[in-house]
Amino acid sequence: DIRRPLPRPDSGRKVLVVGLGPAGFTLAHHLLNDGHTVVAIDGLKIEPLGFDPTAPVRDVASLYENLDDRVMAGFGGVAEYGITVRWNKNYLKLVRLLLERRSGFAHFGGIRFGGTLGIDAAWQMGFDHIALCMGAGKPTVIDMPAGLARGVRQASDFLMALQLTGAAKKSTIANLQLRLPVVVIGGGLTAIDTATESLAYYVRQVEKFAARHGILAAERGEEAVRATWSAEERGIAETFLAHAAAIAGERAKAAGEGRAPRFAPLLDAWGGATIAYRRRLVDSPAYTLNHEEVAKALEEGVRFAEGMTPLAVETDTHGHASFLRVRAADGSEHKLPARAILVAAGTQPNTVLAREDGRVALDGKYFQAIDEDGKRVTPERSAKPETAQVLMHAAPDGRTISFFGDLHPSFFGNVVKAMGSARRGYPVVSRALAARAPSSTPDAVRAATAGLSARVHAVRRLTPTIVEVEIEAPAAARAFRPGQFFRLQNLERHAPRLAEPGIGPTLLGMEGLAMTGASANPARGLVSVIALEMGGSSDLCAHLKPGEPVVLMGPTGTPTHIPADTTALLVGGGLGNAVLFSIGAALRAAGTRVLYFAGYKAMRDRYKIEEIERAADCIVWCCDEPPGFAPSRMQDRAFVGNIVQAMAAYGAGRLGEQPVPMRDAKHLIAIGSDRMMAAVGAARHGVLAPFLPADHTAIGSINSPMQCMMKEVCAQCLQPQVDPATGERRVVFSCFNQDQALDWVDFSALAERLRQNAVAEKQTAQWVDRALRLLHARPEALAAE
Repeated sequence: DIRRPLPRPDSGRKVLVVGLGPAGFTLAHHLLNDGHTVVAIDGLKIEPLGFDPTAPVRDVASLYENLDDRVMAGFGGVAEYGITVRWNKNYLKLVRLLLERRSGFAHFGGIRFGGTLGIDAAWQMGFDHIALCMGAGKPTVIDMPAGLARGVRQASDFLMALQLTGAAKKSTIANLQLRLPVVVIGGGLTAIDTATESLAYYVRQVEKFAARHGILAAERGEEAVRATWSAEERGIAETFLAHAAAIAGERAKAAGEGRAPRFAPLLDAWGGATIAYRRRLVDSPAYTLNHEEVAKALEEGVRFAEGMTPLAVETDTHGHASFLRVRAADGSEHKLPARAILVAAGTQPNTVLAREDGRVALDGKYFQAIDEDGKRVTPERSAKPETAQVLMHAAPDGRTISFFGDLHPSFFGNVVKAMGSARRGYPVVSRALAARAPSSTPDAVRAATAGLSARVHAVRRLTPTIVEVEIEAPAAARAFRPGQFFRLQNLERHAPRLAEPGIGPTLLGMEGLAMTGASANPARGLVSVIALEMGGSSDLCAHLKPGEPVVLMGPTGTPTHIPADTTALLVGGGLGNAVLFSIGAALRAAGTRVLYFAGYKAMRDRYKIEEIERAADCIVWCCDEPPGFAPSRMQDRAFVGNIVQAMAAYGAGRLGEQPVPMRDAKHLIAIGSDRMMAAVGAARHGVLAPFLPADHTAIGSINSPMQCMMKEVCAQCLQPQVDPATGERRVVFSCFNQDQALDWVDFSALAERLRQNAVAEKQTAQWVDRALRLLHARPEALAAE
């Protein structure tokens, strides 16, 4: 407000702003100017600035970073991960700097509202108001045959992997595999951004792949590098290498002719990127909202196919997308060549909180608005409503919750309207705050810092390939329930960086890892997560240092149902056993008897024996490797062979007396690899059927690919299910509820989705192994940031 250039005096009121996208950071600015303390949280990883925000700045240009190399800071929500770099994202640093200079402001990344922190916990922390600026959520999933085949992604998944995980940077180890031709389904600005970025990323991807391949082949030998590739992967890699050579040739030719390289003709010859939209270009939201973006995309070689309604994805002999079958406006059908199909068909507001907390009401697909007197109202469907109705919930003590941006029916749809919602709505929040005395908790910033920060407490090696990371994260420890999981990441500014002259640095920054929640100690504020080293990011867990700040987003997922006073059968394979520690203990605490089959490929793979024993009344230790395990308790058994064979042997009485009869097991929980869970699921109707009650229930914890893990946001976790009775198919979000009925899970589709980035992941595993060996041999190669 130019009439009031200085902030108002401290009001004593404290606001929790949930989400640091355009609505969130705009709202924080206005509330700070009104004299309120603001603590902002966001589910995304937010990197530290890397410099003192209070230091004077003489020239703003000194803060700018090269857009190709800038730290993907996470601040800014969709402005960070959803918008092309045609918009200078250095501007986000200026917005952030204006907030961080304020003593009454603090922010925390990796905090999902409804997971780490909920409504009651926020009130207990001393906040007087909660403002929800969580943005768009559930993307529209197109129901069509083979709609989740390999090569098919949601645009939100692609853009987040590209720009937030950092796949677009030369230095990172993030895996995002993209093949040409690309077809983008949709007609909004997200579709334009996705098509534009896909062409730019393809060049970066193949050049990065070829450069690393050349070094690995020179050091290890070509055949050693190729040894793990399947026939399909060999073909994909050969295409990447050939295209990288053509791009290198164009770069050399352009340098010789003194001009910029022209990649568009090459990309077009390889299939390019096509936007398939069901209506005309001039009717598309992209054209009506910002026709200049459309023009720029067309200049860069993006094609726009009008009047095309998607019908089905057709796959090749390997199960990978090869064509998108569409119906044209005249009714004719066509096949668009497509090795990557990116779906940008719109999103729904992020209203997951209403399903997690019954006090929050919905009005259609939006939150239910109330006026300042607490009465239900229907906001105008206009970006410039006469009255901004932004309140949505009032607690019995008068504290209120508000909603903004894409959550709000007046302001959904784009960045400008999201910022406008904050500008129009902040006076309503300030009036609501003024209507009651501030909470008695004096320092919300200090309380939030103590509860919401996450640091490594200890790192322990449990087996040659399994590592336990114990993290001090008090709010997460208090919120954890058995069966839930976390997203673990190190921070880019703290990550090891291998410097090598001639090829540039390698940044050992983790992709978001879905981590088993093994246990939590709320009294000490500690969470234990366990990782299997599979190459790539998971290998970096062992190199985390005590005291190092990290992102531990969660707990997320749905807690496992704990039935009381019955008998449960737990089936754990390898790393899956870590999930069952807390589940088994909770079952026994509820009066349920636990029969536990713990399976391992090799004897060296077993860990946390005492925790497993505490989780079970009877354990059958299973190992593929002879001579197998020797039980340390009288009631336990051992078996050499796979876990289904062990269950059949126990059920048939071949392992002796049954301390916990399998026939009594009303509930079965299987957690392990997709192959193990599929085998158990099938065996229940075959060799195990005589030994199990006919009315037992059976679930598995589904390990589908995951990225954001914030429940129905990026949609990488999409998983098809099939009704065993009717054959009807549906799609679910595994990160919302990882526990799924074994009879419903499409395990073949799960296996395919887990191979989405196979070529990139296999190269990354070798590249990370190389980087870690070099850092061990030559510590001086560790580059300063």
